[in-house]
Amino acid sequence: MISPLAHIHPAAQIGNNVKIDPFVVIEEGVAIGEGTHIMAHAVIMKNTIVGKSCSIFPGAVLGAIPQDLKFDGEETFVEIGDNTTIRECVTVNRGTKDKWKTKVGSNCLLMAYCHIAHDCVLGDHVIIANSVQLAGHVEIGDYAIIGGMAAAIQFSKIGAHCYIAGGTEVIKDVPPYIKAGRSPLSYVGVNSVGLQRRGFNSEKINSILEIYRNIYMRGLNITQATEFIEKELPDSEEKTEILKFIRDSKRGILKVSSKEIIDEN
Repeated sequence: MISPLAHIHPAAQIGNNVKIDPFVVIEEGVAIGEGTHIMAHAVIMKNTIVGKSCSIFPGAVLGAIPQDLKFDGEETFVEIGDNTTIRECVTVNRGTKDKWKTKVGSNCLLMAYCHIAHDCVLGDHVIIANSVQLAGHVEIGDYAIIGGMAAAIQFSKIGAHCYIAGGTEVIKDVPPYIKAGRSPLSYVGVNSVGLQRRGFNSEKINSILEIYRNIYMRGLNITQATEFIEKELPDSEEKTEILKFIRDSKRGILKVSSKEIIDEN
């Protein structure tokens, strides 16, 4: 059902069984996947692609031009995956340079008043709590959870399955599978509960714990720790992912807190 009070550009592509409420604005170059519900006063701006079965709540603005002085009117994009929920007053800006895009994966939840800046890339099953602010070019891996009112500076990377405490500031890269909290943001353990919920068995979780003990608890520098892990610890998909993340990091990874960490068994 499409309300006659919605304003929809004639060139917009609207899928089957899409529900569009009154006072929605949909601009040129927009594509809306089937089964999506766009609620009153949401604005879907130029060059935004929304997947299937999404829910876009009142006041959300998707596809506004980037808040970046380098932007010069290029053709840039926003892409939202399937089954993603975008709550009230969320803003997702377009990419900055020609053909660049801001991407939110499938099965994500962006809670009220979040800001996703230009050229961010969010994986699948990501949860961003209320009022989280992501600067440009932030990358977030699958199943990561960001607590309310946290912020991430430009080009930050947050690994898959991380949990970031609310009210914190991400200024270093956060490697996969960990919990991060305190100020400044620090390693506070492995996200064991989250991993269990995602179906990781105890063997995999213990393997991840051992990797991070060597990175954070043995007093090694990062080069020594990664060399030891590479040579001495059993190979696994998780080991490969963690080492690649650390070696690819340009900003460097966060440090361990000076406060006591409870080392999970």
